[in-house]
Amino acid sequence: MPVLSDPDVRPSRGGRPRDPSRDGVIRAAILRLLGEVGYGALTMDAVASEAGVGKATIYRRWRTKEELVVDTVAELNSVQAELRDTGSIQGDLRALLGAMVGMVNSPAGAATQALLSSMQHQPALAQAFREGPMAVWRSAFDQVWERGEQRGEIDPGLSGSLIAEAIGAPLVQRWLVNGQPVDEAFADAVVDQVALPLLRANGAKL
Repeated sequence: MPVLSDPDVRPSRGGRPRDPSRDGVIRAAILRLLGEVGYGALTMDAVASEAGVGKATIYRRWRTKEELVVDTVAELNSVQAELRDTGSIQGDLRALLGAMVGMVNSPAGAATQALLSSMQHQPALAQAFREGPMAVWRSAFDQVWERGEQRGEIDPGLSGSLIAEAIGAPLVQRWLVNGQPVDEAFADAVVDQVALPLLRANGAKL
């Protein structure tokens, strides 16, 4: 386990130019540590040790712990939510909720759980979460609704509605509130027992 005792602030970045190839390695280390020790115990020294880089490499990128975590959170989930068009709203929803299951059970999911209690005391972190992961998944759902409209499966106006929020809510509640396993079988059940009945009740042609 990395040592978790080091000052979290440095006055300047300075030094050699930043090497972008190390960003992914460092962000992966941050996620692992957040899942293990949480935001409060995270230090810049621990990140450097976990990533296998020198502390100067960390400080050339981020001056403070908050800056480091905010930047990492802003990038969360961007890959998981990139989904292909399956040809139907039912297929798109299965793919999207399946991608959410993958995120929930990844280091990014563990890091998200660890960060939730800190967000109320860290406005910049809460903002990064809203504008990063939440915006990514909201955009992914909007793409599903837009494709459904173009195919004539649903009427316009579903994006941002209570119905749209209700479709993703069971998965989020099971993950963050109930603490029960979130798997593909549960995601499929949400599609079959929540999403499709709700959409059909509101005029969807499925």
